Amino acid sequence: MFKKLNIILLITGLSTLAFGFIYQGQKPGTNIGDKAIELAFSTPDGKTLALSSLKGQIVLLDFWASWCGPCRFENPNIVAAYNKYKDAKFKKAKGFTVYSVSLDQNREAWLKAIEKDKLVWRNHVSDLGGWNSRPAAIYGVNSIPMSYLLDENGVIIAKNLRGPALEAALESLLAEKK
Repeated sequence: MFKKLNIILLITGLSTLAFGFIYQGQKPGTNIGDKAIELAFSTPDGKTLALSSLKGQIVLLDFWASWCGPCRFENPNIVAAYNKYKDAKFKKAKGFTVYSVSLDQNREAWLKAIEKDKLVWRNHVSDLGGWNSRPAAIYGVNSIPMSYLLDENGVIIAKNLRGPALEAALESLLAEKK
């Protein structure tokens, strides 16, 4: 009897532990179907830009940094998607844009990367906090690149889209298929 009870308790404990590890990083407000958590941080020119100001558009909320190799490798895909879909007619949204959140600590490196990678959209923010960045903490970001695709109402519809997956997601939201 005790052997069966111990096995049941062991399985229950391991299941609970496993669920804890799986759930770790699933911060409330950052899951698909959740309303995106508001961010309002400084642009390169010192103005505050709120994520909610982009309501009505499809938005890629992109966490990155100038020193992050995988981020810089992904930037050409984001630029291509932006250039292709920025003025697109979506089912319910008016165009596509990017809200870039930098985890840089060095302002000059951040600005140089924006220019070098041709990140031509105007929605760049950072508190220059590096890994102690408040926006990253708000979203529970512990690795970059990390991204969230938001619908016209600011609801998360996809996460961590890379390369062709971003374009495929945007293509599926178009008003008229090509």
